[in-house]
Amino acid sequence: MKAAAGRTLAVLGIAAIAVVPTGGEAQTPPPQTPLPGGTPPISGTPPLPARPELPPAPGAPSVSPAVPGQAPSQAPSGAPSMTLTAPPNPDAPVPGTGTLTGQPATTLQQLPREYLTAPSGIRAFPTPEETKGKVLTMEDSIKIALDNQPLILARIGDYQAQLQNIAIALSPQLPQLSGQWNGFWNQVPTSVQSPAGQAAPLSMTRNVTVQSRFLSTTATVTAQQLLWDFGKTLAATDAARAGAKSSAENVEIQKQETVRLVKEAYYSLALSNRLVQVSQAQLDRALVNLRSAKGFFDVGTQPKSAVTRAEVDVATAQLSIIQAVNQVNIFRLTINQLMGIPINTPTEIQDNLAYEHVDFDAKSLLNESFARRPEYRQIKAQYDQADFTVKQQFRNFFPNVVAQGTYGSARADMNEAYSYGLQLNWTIFDGGNKIALYKQAQANRDAAQARVRDTELTIWQQVERAYVTVQQAEEAIGAAEKGVESADENFRLSQGRFDAGVANIIELTDAQLALTNAQATVAQALAAYRIAIAQLERFLGRR
Repeated sequence: MKAAAGRTLAVLGIAAIAVVPTGGEAQTPPPQTPLPGGTPPISGTPPLPARPELPPAPGAPSVSPAVPGQAPSQAPSGAPSMTLTAPPNPDAPVPGTGTLTGQPATTLQQLPREYLTAPSGIRAFPTPEETKGKVLTMEDSIKIALDNQPLILARIGDYQAQLQNIAIALSPQLPQLSGQWNGFWNQVPTSVQSPAGQAAPLSMTRNVTVQSRFLSTTATVTAQQLLWDFGKTLAATDAARAGAKSSAENVEIQKQETVRLVKEAYYSLALSNRLVQVSQAQLDRALVNLRSAKGFFDVGTQPKSAVTRAEVDVATAQLSIIQAVNQVNIFRLTINQLMGIPINTPTEIQDNLAYEHVDFDAKSLLNESFARRPEYRQIKAQYDQADFTVKQQFRNFFPNVVAQGTYGSARADMNEAYSYGLQLNWTIFDGGNKIALYKQAQANRDAAQARVRDTELTIWQQVERAYVTVQQAEEAIGAAEKGVESADENFRLSQGRFDAGVANIIELTDAQLALTNAQATVAQALAAYRIAIAQLERFLGRR
């Protein structure tokens, strides 16, 4: 009879926690702030409050466990009261308000870290208007990334450089014009007989060296036109065009990969926010259990180990919040880097982790992928480039026919000089250099052809795997939601049994852990489904 009365008294005391204020004053619960998609960074992050020594329930006598021969002692009074709010919806939990009066609430808004000071000495990164005090949608994030991602800009620069190779390869086919001017001061020694003439006797003549000095100048203009090279220049130009096409596909590859990474980071950030909510709900339930365990211990219906176990659950929930908020910060930094904006931008995103079925036509997926994938177009362009290089190296065995003309003047009096004609340039033997280059080009073409086949297998495998992953991820959502329903019902039953005194704290905490894991699993399943869709769209060549 006494035990039943004690249990009834404890239950009434627990129910009075949220109704009867301490000291007869009205107690206003702290306002609930709904968690946005992204977490605004707030400086001066306070530490989590220390594990509280909870007071007894108002109106219930606080007694220590009954000991034979001793009267129960009164528990200390005057401790602050506690306001508790249970999570309203297990499928979409919101941060609770479990907190001690006079101490800061352990909510997500107060936990983000302060970012490091921006480095000096580097060019400032752009800060788009969409990120200034606004919540970014997925489309906003993708647009910012496509406009600002440095790797995309680098690939565009590489493509512009490759375009110049076309003009370089074609230039030998066009007329060549050059000019030249020479000016030389000459000193030429000559030998003459002295005295000059035939009248002097031979015995009296001798050879004398005379230095002649004069200025010689020439100015010429030379025009040259390649008439026929058996297609060497045309093959080189076609190879350059194929190389530029490959580089253009590289730009598209980087854009599609950036979009995929932004989507994954976006969904991961939304998942991290959800897990913070799950951890906050876990802390709310742990605080409720701790109050219940304390009340039952005070009336002697639960051992001290029940209180200790409940305190461990509170500490575990606080640690889960810290870890979840850290993941929020990490993925915020990641998406900032992918968008090409300052790393310390306080980016906020919408929570779009809601289930929405996306239909894919299984019969057309592979055809769509091979038609749209830039990797496939790129590897075929690289094969074309290797094939044109083989043609070029083969045609190098043949001669070039060139027309050339020169016009100018010579000497100081600018006497006219000119020449024109045809040239036939043909290398008969160069030590085997041309033969080696031709064989090398053939080997490169064979390797490129093998890479085309490997890319076909890779694309096929990627689409098949991504499609299966999407189906599995979608099926997992239903299973995870069913798990939440079962875990929530089990937790409520265990909590009722514990409140009635017929269950121990281990059963209750196990049920609480199962509910927390089930809620986290639902959030992870939704994020996994969204990420799987993003990967399949990437493998289909979509943005």
